[in-house]
Amino acid sequence: MTHLFLTATVTPSEQNFSRKAGRETAMAKDILGEAGLHFDELNKLRVLDPEVTQQTIELKEECKDFVDKIGQFQKIVGGLIELVDQLAKEAENEKMKAIGARNLLKSIAKQREAQQQQLQALIAEKKMQLERCLGKEIKPEPRSLDSRLHRTEPKDGY
Repeated sequence: MTHLFLTATVTPSEQNFSRKAGRETAMAKDILGEAGLHFDELNKLRVLDPEVTQQTIELKEECKDFVDKIGQFQKIVGGLIELVDQLAKEAENEKMKAIGARNLLKSIAKQREAQQQQLQALIAEKKMQLERCLGKEIKPEPRSLDSRLHRTEPKDGY
């Protein structure tokens, strides 16, 4: 509560009253302070000390900021985890493709080896046939009847 004095001169008795009231107010505040009651800046009676109240408000604001930052951190970490999971899936797919390609190359190599063995067996068989053919006497082919007739005909045309 604020008092406004309009008089410009203050008598000594008024000065004593003013000092006395200030001392009494201070004593009352001390007694109430010991009992755990305090006056705030609006002269309202409070259970908490104004400094403690201010610190509590500041702590509340800091906690809100901290919770907001933790929420942002969780969003960032969630995005990072999704990205790492996606990369892991892609790496697994590429790994499977590489394994498939390697297995395909192995099977192609085995097929070529089998084909080579088949061709070598065929070559061996043809060599044996050739040796059999060369081992037998080569008989002259019988001449056709037309070729014999040409020899026996007179050259004169008679």
